[in-house]
Parts: sequence; C-alpha cells; structure tokens
Amino acid sequence: MLNNIYLPEGTIISTSENREYLSSICGLERAMNDGIILEAIATRCDSNFTLSVDLGTYTGYITRDEAVLTFDGEPVKDIAVITRVGKPVCFKVISIVRNDDGECEIFLSRRSAQQECLNNKLAKLVPGDVIPAKITHLEQFGAFVDIGCGIVSLLSIDCISVSRISHPKDRFSVGNRISCIVKKNDENGKRIYVTHKELLGTWEENVESFAIGQTVTGIVRSIEEYGIFVELKPNLAGLAEFKDGITVGQSVAVFIKNIIPERMKIKLVLIDTYGAENPTEKYELKYYIDTDTKHITKWVYSPTESNKVIETAFE
Repeated sequence: MLNNIYLPEGTIISTSENREYLSSICGLERAMNDGIILEAIATRCDSNFTLSVDLGTYTGYITRDEAVLTFDGEPVKDIAVITRVGKPVCFKVISIVRNDDGECEIFLSRRSAQQECLNNKLAKLVPGDVIPAKITHLEQFGAFVDIGCGIVSLLSIDCISVSRISHPKDRFSVGNRISCIVKKNDENGKRIYVTHKELLGTWEENVESFAIGQTVTGIVRSIEEYGIFVELKPNLAGLAEFKDGITVGQSVAVFIKNIIPERMKIKLVLIDTYGAENPTEKYELKYYIDTDTKHITKWVYSPTESNKVIETAFE
C-alpha cells in the first residue's frame, strides 16, 4: 500500500506503487476507498478549466474547483489551473462513474490531496524543521518552492545563501529538488516561509578547503566602488580590489592573499577571467547538515573568534 507522505509533486509518479494503482479500474477503486494520493501528468485544460489527467488506459478529470486548494473564500485563479498542463499533479480519486455503455468517468481532486497535506503535515511544521522542496518558479525577490502536494512556499532571495546573488536563477533552476528549513509558519500552514542558507555550511566549514597562496576559481557576484565580491562557494565570498572590465556573473581566477577569521574576510587578487559572461552560472550545492536531520534549533555562521556574530535562531 502506498502511504501518503506529502512530498513535492512529481516525487512518486514513477514509483511502482503509484503505477500499480493507475494500472486498472480495480487499482483506482482501491485508491479511492483507501484515500491514497496518486500522481499522473495533466495533459490538457478545456475551456471550462477542467484538467484531463493521463491515467494510462483511462483519463481522469479534475474540475476547476478541485484543482487548487484556496483559503478564505478566494476563487481559483485561471493561471493556477492552466499552468498544471504538461506537469505531474497529485490527486485523490473521488468518484468512478460507469455509464450505460460500461465506460468509466473518473473524477479526481487535487484540492483534497492538498487539504490532507495541509492538515497532516504543513499545519504541524515548526520553525527549524528540515523539509524537502522543489523549485517551481523564480522571481527577482525569491524562489517559490513546492513543499508538499503542490502547496507553495516562498524562499526569499536573502535566505538562499550567504553569498549575495542578483537573482535566484544564479543559484537554482526550475525543477531543482532541494532541502530547506521552515522559517515561519503562519495560520496553521496556510502561509509558510522557508530558508536555505543554513544548510550550506558555516564560514569555517566553507573556508577549510582554501588556503593562503592558492589560486582558485570563483564567480563575480557584486561590484562595488571599494572592490569586487567573488563567490568561492555559495556560502563564502572574498573581496578583490576593483578592476575595470569585470562584470557580474563572470568566471574568474583569484589568488588568495589572506584569510582573516576574526573579521570573516578573505582577501583576493584577480588573476584572470575566462569564458563569456554567464550570469546564471551556479556552483553545485553541498549541504553541511545531514538532511535526514528533521529539526535544528540554532545555526551560527560566524567563527568563534569573530567579533561579528551571524546566526539564525529557530523558535
């Protein structure tokens, strides 16, 4: 039996259990009777905003009212329905109707799956809980992430990493599966905000793979009058002297002149640039916290000898 575990949409679509339920009317009836959440691809949306869902041998239908969980009497927005086409959707089977010809009409509810996810998972989350997520949309101010059954949370740009980026696309692509930490949970799961930078390591953890005298690669993230910030890792950047002809997003080679833990500073010298300007270049994300960990209470980025303390306390 497939247990409802309320993961981001698309997680269970290829599992053998999901395929088995979708393989026959008997399987779909079992899913309906047992309240199992399944996944399949929405293939089209008609003029009444009813989604057709490919169940294999059969087609299921999600009406507009069953397509999205809304709050406080808000109507379902057209865009929230049509943007599901071509993507996996989660759902519960709510009715199977056989007509006079013996053909089956199968009606599904994504809203019911989301409501169950809200009640059984999201409403119970507290700040500091570590959860899986999937990037669904990127905006200048942050990334929207699916934190369960298509329910979306905001990961603001300042919470993505310690190293400053100009746009979330510098760090993520749509469809990326990540982990994040609950920052705030308002109204019993109706509005959840998450953070990510605490998973990417402290200053000491990031700097331990570098040494004075090394020449390494980096990405230019910010250009100021007093210098150029070069990202060495997503949670670590150093400062090089200003130099003409450098652009944000450019890949560079830098010489590590000094590492100063008490000031959390890395002094760099620009050696060379290479490749075309690439504002969307990303480093592979490495998590320094075991994401099997379910909860953290506090994260301190700054080293013990630093006079400046950078930390996150989850209450």
